[in-house]
Formats: sequence, structure tokens, C-alpha cells
Amino acid sequence: MTISTASAVWEGGLKNGKGSFSSTSGAFKGAYTFATRFEGTRGATPEELIAAAHASCFSMALSADLEKAGNPATRIATKASCTLEILDGKPTVAKMRLEVRGKVPGMDQAGFQKAADGAKDNCPVSRALKGNVAFELDAKLE
Repeated sequence: MTISTASAVWEGGLKNGKGSFSSTSGAFKGAYTFATRFEGTRGATPEELIAAAHASCFSMALSADLEKAGNPATRIATKASCTLEILDGKPTVAKMRLEVRGKVPGMDQAGFQKAADGAKDNCPVSRALKGNVAFELDAKLE
């Protein structure tokens, strides 16, 4: 079993407060506010962290699946977009869009799409979000 840890602190009220987050490993840290999360002000958001986790997890899962199938990738690049919407009056992570571009020598687009679909369904972050969040996948070979 592996346990990964991060922490966050929020100070003040919702609209005028401020928050900070960090990972125990020290690999990342940042600040966030109501304005960065809900008003489009430049800065970090919790949803950005979810997107980063999903993109990195999916990329690793796809790479592993391709290698197991005898088609190792030379490069997998994934962009994840996490959509926050107001549903039933509450902010809700409603959708994750994954855009993956891969360099896989000797593989055709259909094979890459099949592998990407499998990774989308089976990477640990996808499995954590499944049933609560709609997924979109755009997978293309370069």
C-alpha cells in the first residue's frame, strides 16, 4: 500500500480568505483564493491539482499498458481539463477531458485509441472519479 499526503490551510472567510497547499514530499506547493477558483483570476485551484493528478496517472497507465502489449511508447503527453460547474446550487467537479498525444513506433491509430480507452477506464485516478464525473478522451498518435 502507498499513501501520498498533501495538506492545505484556509484563513479567513470564503470570498476574502486565502489558502495554501503543499505536498509532504515538497514536490509542489501553492496559494489559492476564491477569485482564482471561481472568478478566473490567475492562480492555482484544487481542480488544477485534480487535473494534474489525472494527467500524470493516465500517462503512466497508458505507457504501462502499451509496454505490456509489446508496443512501448517513446512519448505520452496528456493534458487534463477539469470542469467545475454549479450543479444543484453547489460547485461540482462535473467533467474531465483528457487529450493525449503519443509516439508509439509501429502502432496504428485504432490500436492507440483502444489502449487509451483502457487506460482512461483503469488508471487509479479515473477509477476514483468514475461514476461521479463525466469523461471525454481525445487520443491521437503523433
